[in-house]
Amino acid sequence: MHAYTYQACDNEGNIHTGKLNAENEQEVVMTLQNRQLVALKIELGSEGGSFFGQRKISNRDLIDFTNGLCTLVEARVPLDKALVLLEGLNEKPFVQQLIADLHRDVKEGKSLADALQAHPDVFSKMYINMVHAGEEGGILEQLLPKVAGFLAAADDAKRTVISAMIYPVILLITGVLSVILLMIFVIPQFADLFKNMGTKTPDSAAFLLSTSEWLKTYWWSLPFLPILAWIGWRQMDTTPEKRLQRDQFILQIPILGSLLLQAESSRFSRTLGALLGAGIPLLKALNIVRGVMTNEVLSDSLKRVEEAVRSGVSLGKALVNEGKFPVLLAQLVIVGEESGRTGLILDRLAETFDTNVKQQTARLVAAVEPILILVLGVIVGTIVIIMLSAIFSITSLSR
Repeated sequence: MHAYTYQACDNEGNIHTGKLNAENEQEVVMTLQNRQLVALKIELGSEGGSFFGQRKISNRDLIDFTNGLCTLVEARVPLDKALVLLEGLNEKPFVQQLIADLHRDVKEGKSLADALQAHPDVFSKMYINMVHAGEEGGILEQLLPKVAGFLAAADDAKRTVISAMIYPVILLITGVLSVILLMIFVIPQFADLFKNMGTKTPDSAAFLLSTSEWLKTYWWSLPFLPILAWIGWRQMDTTPEKRLQRDQFILQIPILGSLLLQAESSRFSRTLGALLGAGIPLLKALNIVRGVMTNEVLSDSLKRVEEAVRSGVSLGKALVNEGKFPVLLAQLVIVGEESGRTGLILDRLAETFDTNVKQQTARLVAAVEPILILVLGVIVGTIVIIMLSAIFSITSLSR
């Protein structure tokens, strides 16, 4: 996403200025047209995912907005008044600006879904289509809680994974820093000892000493290694072919690949179940779900599933033929199609996959901690043994 500044005029000739996040200028023009504005000037500003150049709308902000809107709509408060109330209740200027834009569009006669569509960097395709289905069917008060629940569940799963990885990451950083400090400040003291003995330093000890010397000289380059790794990872996101290769590699990583597949299956099940429950046709729902998948391999697989369903194949059979998703998912979808309860079964599947992800994450974290301690202990122990062995061997030769 790029930050664009714009000047535009409305039907009455009034000039409007502001900032928008979009992938290109054409998207900015389309967004302005949706607001009944004619673009006069568009300039590329600073990069980033920030909203109106200030801050990005976080998942928590979006969940709070959805929950507030859900409460007011369920209380039969008119939509325009509900937006005014939400704007007054929120203390964050960038969220207030977002709600003010939505309120302006709704006051101009647009539907809420059309107003949301003017902010594709904030509201996902799933969110917009669920609201659209609710407005068309007159059941917005029934679907908004599902949207809020979906967002909350996704945010909770993300927070669970992040919180579970905090301790292992701290342990890893502490261990690596300890080894680096040992190599920089302790190992060099053995160099003078070996020189005073006047004998040839063993190869293993010589390697450690040369590594220590390199670290003392080029220690400043170490912080750049994660940056270079991040840049290399970003380079794999430049073309569809590279993204496909990257995501295929990720799915093949033992344990981690299975964990990510379960998480993506949960996202697929929950999103498709919510869309089907909202009365959205299967083909349109599959197209929306494909847009919310983060793994390109699975997204590409869903594209072929959509084509197969369009040609007359059932969803469960198409998933079985693709073989990318867990067998449990495909088989239960077949059962759901036969019983006419596909949406309900997908919701239950999402809960099952979420539980599996939490359990696998807990087991993985429980295994990572002792493994890290063991590996770091082996590294430190190897360094100590190499240096002590070198000292003993040189002492024996001197005798």
